[in-house]
Amino acid sequence: MENQASILHTGASIAFDKFLILLKTRGPQSTAVVASELGISNEGARFQLTKLSEDGLVSCRSVSKGVGRPTLIWELTDKGMTRFPNTHAELTIQLIDNVIDTLGEEALQAIIENREKKVAARYQQALAGAVTMEEKLTQLATIRNQEGYMSEWAATENGFVFIENHCPICAAAKQCKNFCQAEFATFQQLLGNEVNINRTEHIVNGARRCVYEISELIHAM
Repeated sequence: MENQASILHTGASIAFDKFLILLKTRGPQSTAVVASELGISNEGARFQLTKLSEDGLVSCRSVSKGVGRPTLIWELTDKGMTRFPNTHAELTIQLIDNVIDTLGEEALQAIIENREKKVAARYQQALAGAVTMEEKLTQLATIRNQEGYMSEWAATENGFVFIENHCPICAAAKQCKNFCQAEFATFQQLLGNEVNINRTEHIVNGARRCVYEISELIHAM
């Protein structure tokens, strides 16, 4: 988790970074879970979360679960989300609009395809020594994390799941869905045609993260 702190804007304390990253990568959590994950007391977690709430970075809601005191659930606010950079968002949107207005949709698509070819070539080089799916996903997560995607993967009963908790090009992707389509095609190319990739959660569509379910294709005999 500490390795991901570098993607936050400068100015936040290391302690606060850990809280924000936890809520970013794991979603809304109770005080007790936050305390357990960070190895501190419930009182310490509540104190820090309250300070973040006062700064407008997190909010809390009370959830009742039967008998007993309600549980406080903490989550990032829109202001808290801005602590995770969306690379040059305003400039990116302006450039996309200008390309469309000046050169047309086909020119923008050509630019996206050219960008993705370069990205795919760089990723393929990084994954050159990877043989198993575990090795490929590890290398892919590493390079994506270097670009700010806060990526992780895990094995499941049906294969694997690849998760990206942040999208540093979200503004561009929302403005032009072709960025996501090209990215999806690159994943398929890297992981091979023997696997099926299904995106079940998508930041651009309002989800907290992007989730890709990966399973081997079953061929008929």
